[in-house]
Amino acid sequence: MSMVDTGVATLARELFDARARRSAVSTAPSSREGGLDLQTAYLVEAELTRMRRAEGRSTVGRKVGYANKALWRALRLPTLVWAHMYDDTVVHARDGRASLSTAPMVAPRIEPEVVFKLRQAPASGAAAGVLESVQWVALGFEFVDCPFPEWKFQPVDFVACFGLHAALVVGEPRPIRQDEIQLLVEQLGAMKVRLSKNGELAEEGFGKNALRNPAACLGELASAIAAQPGAEPLAADELISTGTLTVPQPVAPGERWDVVAEGIDLAPLAVTLNS
Repeated sequence: MSMVDTGVATLARELFDARARRSAVSTAPSSREGGLDLQTAYLVEAELTRMRRAEGRSTVGRKVGYANKALWRALRLPTLVWAHMYDDTVVHARDGRASLSTAPMVAPRIEPEVVFKLRQAPASGAAAGVLESVQWVALGFEFVDCPFPEWKFQPVDFVACFGLHAALVVGEPRPIRQDEIQLLVEQLGAMKVRLSKNGELAEEGFGKNALRNPAACLGELASAIAAQPGAEPLAADELISTGTLTVPQPVAPGERWDVVAEGIDLAPLAVTLNS
């Protein structure tokens, strides 16, 4: 095993074990001697995926991070970043409601997002063309969890640490018909969401916050994965969570969170948190 491979394996094991123990990581990898580059971060993510599969889990999709071009310029990113999601981290709501334990998490936050299920691997390009590869769309709650002090990290740390993915709650799917794709593209870009905590409005957000349109975000993800050496290509039946529509909000057991979309026919979603 080369020195690079040894470093990847060691870092993956550290982050894997920290997640299993629900323990903090005192120093983000990017802040350590020698730092961490994006290519190596994706090698760590791939090793974490291998380790999770070795313990019997399966991958069910990808989550997106940094779906904002202004952040790319500030952080010198070529495109958005991503990480895998797993069969034991994704929950499908029933009748628009779900419950979720925060016990495995260190410092969780909630993000309302648009979730797609793929019919086939999408090609990069215009949003309308991308949606031709999608089975259905739904509202979702992505729960992100940061083990690093004070939620301070760089994009490479995000990639190397499971994409900060703790859980995804998926709402009621809306099947996508070919004859409504153009209208749906317009609605996804113009939609507004209202995020509430215990019945009180906590935050408002917009579809345009995910790369101007969640469908465009999916197309950018397809391009990013295709350009990443060694990355597993997108495949049919994968779930794609396309980036937060609001500022992420801290959460705690005992809370109920709701999201409602305006300007698009997507079923509302509610999640109750427990310890």
